[in-house]
Amino acid sequence: MEEWVGGLWHKFISGAAAKDYPGAAVHLPEMEKTLGMVFRAFGGDAGLRVQGATAERHGARRSLLQRVAGSGEKMQAAGLDGVSLRLPAHIAVFPESGLNRDLYVWLAALAAHDVPSDEAWIIRNQRATVVTLARCPGLLPRYRKLVAALLARRPDPQSLPADEAAQETAVCQALQVPGSVSCWPGLSRRGAREIAPVPLWLYPLAGAVGAPRRLQHQESAADVEAEDAEGRQKARQTEMPAEKDGILLLFRAESIFSWAEYVKVNRSQDDEADGKAAKAAESMDQLDVAQDGERVASRVRFDLDLPAAAEDDLPLGAGIPLPEWDFRKQLLQPDYCRLQAMESRHVEPIPLPERLRPHARRLRNQFAALAPTRRWLKAQPEGIEPDIDAWVRLQADRQAGHPDAAAGLYLAQVQQERDLACLVLADLSLSTDAWASNEQKVIDVIRDSLMLFAEALGATGDRFALCGFSSLKRGHVRFHELKAFERPWDDLARGRVQAIKPGYYTRLGAAIRHSCTLLGRQANRQRLLLILSDGKPHDLDLYEGRYGIEDTRASITAAREQGIRPFCVTIDKEAASYLPHVFGAHGFTLLRRPEELATRLPLLYAQLTRD
Repeated sequence: MEEWVGGLWHKFISGAAAKDYPGAAVHLPEMEKTLGMVFRAFGGDAGLRVQGATAERHGARRSLLQRVAGSGEKMQAAGLDGVSLRLPAHIAVFPESGLNRDLYVWLAALAAHDVPSDEAWIIRNQRATVVTLARCPGLLPRYRKLVAALLARRPDPQSLPADEAAQETAVCQALQVPGSVSCWPGLSRRGAREIAPVPLWLYPLAGAVGAPRRLQHQESAADVEAEDAEGRQKARQTEMPAEKDGILLLFRAESIFSWAEYVKVNRSQDDEADGKAAKAAESMDQLDVAQDGERVASRVRFDLDLPAAAEDDLPLGAGIPLPEWDFRKQLLQPDYCRLQAMESRHVEPIPLPERLRPHARRLRNQFAALAPTRRWLKAQPEGIEPDIDAWVRLQADRQAGHPDAAAGLYLAQVQQERDLACLVLADLSLSTDAWASNEQKVIDVIRDSLMLFAEALGATGDRFALCGFSSLKRGHVRFHELKAFERPWDDLARGRVQAIKPGYYTRLGAAIRHSCTLLGRQANRQRLLLILSDGKPHDLDLYEGRYGIEDTRASITAAREQGIRPFCVTIDKEAASYLPHVFGAHGFTLLRRPEELATRLPLLYAQLTRD
């Protein structure tokens, strides 16, 4: 029978027990830490941990999974249960412990790339195998070695009846050429033996039956399509026990939108065909909270305070089309977003604020050590002065009877250059209007940070640019170029930084892609992208949860492929739950006190650019 189990699709199969090799067994505790890192490094959910699979006695299932893991009496299988990645407590399928160890690694990598679907067991495992090998080509030799060892242990199709031979042939072909088998041949004879298990493919967890539990941050396109047009415009209803009174929320008024931003609301695509579009547009900023089946008793309305066109920033040009990664389709959608360059209407040249001048003076003195200087090179074939150490060595070699050295007797002086370009990308979303301390909001901290950063880099001579962004759905990603690479850092640039204000939402992937385009035009040897953020990627049109995180991760991967080094500085206290997946373990830093950003950012830059 076919059924959903632990997020994995499987057709249960049974047969005679296969021989295992206890002397070559590899146990999970030996591999647990390695497999956890492998699973997360290959894109698996960072919130899942590796655990041993549970063991139960279930007749045919026990017979099947004993042979899959090479286990003794109890059933053990690899699978996902929404909380952990469960793997067999030990594997003894092959006579060599190295192959059993490789099988552990392969199962972890395969689980990281498996996506829930309604496909048949053999089709889904082939698709997951193709994706795994495409994204991790270094696994191909290991996979081929495992396939060769497994095929040597499988029965010869010529020795089987026709229908059993057809199934065995399909499995062997799917293992050798993943994606080449598009259908699963059935058994026509009563009492026919079903095929031997395939240890290289994913199998279900014991005892788990029914639809899979959705993984953290995972969204299903089918769920979105199944909802009706009107329902997707309304907020999700929150059920409250009938015997309970309503709750009392205590919060500061300025934080009310931040609370609303994280309420789970089903929103339609902005280009979706909907006969009630006008009505939906009027209710987009409303949140309904009601008991199930009852008429809405109260309604909370969030006023976004959207500026009038006359007060909004000036758009520059017609906009720039940009792609976006859809992890559900595993597809980079071309020209899916439009980035609009913006410029503030009210910019006045200003000097550096008086309160920042002592900090700027101290940073300039510290960064002066990074400025280009002249240094001496020893043991050069020619130069302006003799190298005394080299001459002494030459005389000692002559007295020892060694041949003369014709080169390396002079000192040469060269100019030490810093060939580096840096772009700072600041998040200017609505959440920056929150208070960072009793004296400053987050947006104030960002202004001070950009100004001090620019003052510090003025002492090094490094090329740099300052930019900010926010977004309002995919058709309006706002991008402010506060200081371009080719422009000087002067009073007008300070005025642009002072004029920034909280915008809308955080479509981070599009902003990173455009920043990489600007950095890619620089001919410098080192190119650094510094991202200042205070929260997760988020926007109104389904750009939230795993979708936004995966798009941001794809943009970071593309940046590294262009030779750009991205690094994120965040004040989000929940950053550890998603930033390692996006930037890597060493690609970000978390500041516990946001007010320290202004002084910490220049010093962090010095550490990142130190040779």
